[in-house]
Order: sequence, then structure tokens, then C-alpha cells
Amino acid sequence: MQSQINIGDTDQIADRPLIAEFRAATKRYGAVLAADALSFGIGKGEFLSFLGPSGCGKTTALRMLAGFETPTSGEVYLDGERVTEVPAYRRPVNMVFQHYALFPHMTVAENIGYGLLQRRPRPDRVDVARKVDRALDMVRLSGFGSRRIWEMSGGQQQRVALARAIVNEPKVLLLDEPLAALDRKLRREMQIELQTLQRQLGITFVLVTHDQEEALSMSDRICIMRGGRIVQAGSPLALYDQPASRYVADFVGKSNFIDGTVSALSGTEGQIETPSGMRFAGRVSGQVSGALTQGAAASLSVRPEQIDLARVARPGAEPVTVINRIFLGEHTEYLVRHAALGDLLVLVARQAEAHAGSFSPGEAGFVSWAPQGALILIED
Repeated sequence: MQSQINIGDTDQIADRPLIAEFRAATKRYGAVLAADALSFGIGKGEFLSFLGPSGCGKTTALRMLAGFETPTSGEVYLDGERVTEVPAYRRPVNMVFQHYALFPHMTVAENIGYGLLQRRPRPDRVDVARKVDRALDMVRLSGFGSRRIWEMSGGQQQRVALARAIVNEPKVLLLDEPLAALDRKLRREMQIELQTLQRQLGITFVLVTHDQEEALSMSDRICIMRGGRIVQAGSPLALYDQPASRYVADFVGKSNFIDGTVSALSGTEGQIETPSGMRFAGRVSGQVSGALTQGAAASLSVRPEQIDLARVARPGAEPVTVINRIFLGEHTEYLVRHAALGDLLVLVARQAEAHAGSFSPGEAGFVSWAPQGALILIED
């Protein structure tokens, strides 16, 4: 397999040869279409995430790659070899499950070395012990080999599951929502550890998650899925700044949407008109420029951090009433209400709020944003 795949922004991530590829892979469960003709490649050493809501097909894609599911039609390739019907235990991949699937009656070292001892011919126990110790050191659990699983915290158990997966030196490591059971602080710490471990090992990581923040913070490339298909793939920055549709903009980060029709188009700039006759300018993403036409239904997407909330009206500002205020440490989240546009979410940085003062629920204000901070998107 000599083809290449661009896995992100060219100024950040170079093209890489493929380690895995789906070719029109479809999976049906009776009348349910779980994966719909998936065709894409995964680069060697890439950290790729499947992101989407429950039932979008992301776990099915991962299980077809692992060998736990066989495509109804289409092909799956790993490192240049067709593996469509090859069982999971014969594929050069390992998987970390959401609930870890550790053996409670075994020690940490026995859990990690279990897969090595299933090989034929069986490796020397001294060699197994050496590899187990190395894996423990990689996940920062040196000296914990003799402990029982039930003596380990949730974060430590997650590391044991990782060590058990990497000790076999797989070409692809599959992660099925491995951080879902952890609290927010520990989840963030493990995200950093996973990134560090992936860079150290150089192994391709493929993550399934419904957590936007998790995918954005860890991935080289994200595949946004819907209805068994990949609706857009790209780097976290590209997906956030250049979503191809309202669905992608709504799923990657937070956004405010103003619905209307396209009233003007000129290159990378445009304007939409709301049903009440209000007009708003915005930029046109290269992802959708060919699909937008005059008079077509569209949405103006404005990220909360792009909106300015002030007490004094500026040119083009709109009057609002503050409905709710949530302090989140580094910024404050405001829910404001406009008579015609409805509710809008606004994020104000702490430094800016310290200078201008905070708002209270019920207080009047004005919102505005630059046209460059708004994006005109096609309706889904």
C-alpha cells in the first residue's frame, strides 16, 4: 500500500504512509446500517479520533479495524495486508476498552503479561518479566507489579490497561472511550499522558469518543461521524475554524446559530437575511463555498468567544438582556436574550471582565461581533 494521506494542516503535520485503510467498508445489523461505505486511510504514527454522538458508527468502525466485526461488504487493510476476515487475535492491533477488562484475580504484572504468555511458542518468562517492567515504567507504574487490581485507583487501572496493550508492541492501538469512567481532573491528566505516550512509542492511536474536548485536545486528525458516515475529517483547528456544515460546527465546540437565507455572496464573504429582515455579514468557508447559492437556506455560526458583550452600544451592536451568568475560572459564560434572535451564548475572558466589570442576570447590554468572526454555513 503506497498511497499517502494528508492528516492535517500542512504546516503542522506532514503526509504519512498508511498503516490502515477502509475501502467501502459497510456494516449492517439486519435493517440497521451501522457503517455506510467507509473509505479512508489512517497514517502511520497518527493520533486519529472518531467523534460523534451515540449510534453514529464510530465504535463499529473501531471494531471492524480490531477484527471484532466483519464488514458486510468492503475491505479492511492493515499495514498493506488485507485483513477483512482475519480474526482479532491475528491482527497487529491491541485495544483498550472503556471498562478496561482487567482480571481482578491477577496481579498488575500478571495482567500486563497475560497476552505475551498466550503466544506460541511461549516466550521465556524472564523475557516476559523484562517487557512487563518496561511497560510499567512507560505508564509510570514502576514498583506496582505485585499489587492486585482492586488495590489500584481508577487512573492507575487505566494505566494498567494501557501497559497491557502496549507490551505486545502493536502497530495500531485502539482506544474505546478509555477515559469515560474518570473524573474531569484525572481525565485531563490522562489525556496529557496518552499524548506523551503516543509520541514516545510512535504507535498509531485510534480513539473513539463522544467528548469534543477530548478529541480536540489529543488528536492529529478527527473524523466527525453521522449516520454511519464520515461527514468531515481534518485537524482540530481546521474543524473548529472551517466546519463544512452546521452539524460539524455544532458538534465541535460551542456555537451560536442565526438562521436565514443567503442574501449576498462575493468570493469568501457573504450575508444572510433572517425571517425578520435582519442582515448579518460573515465569511464563507472554503468547505462550503461551492454549495452556497443566493437565496439558499443557511446559518450564521458565531462562536461564543467571538461575541463582545458591552454596556455601551457600538455601531452594529444589538440590545440583549442577560439571562444567566456562570463563572468558569478562566472565563465567564453568559446566556443573553435578543428579542428577535433568541438566546445567545457569550464567553468573556477573566481579564476582559476584570477591566469592564461583570454583568448580573436581568441587566441590559449590547452584543456585537466582527464579520470575520462569523461563518456562513449550509443547513444540514
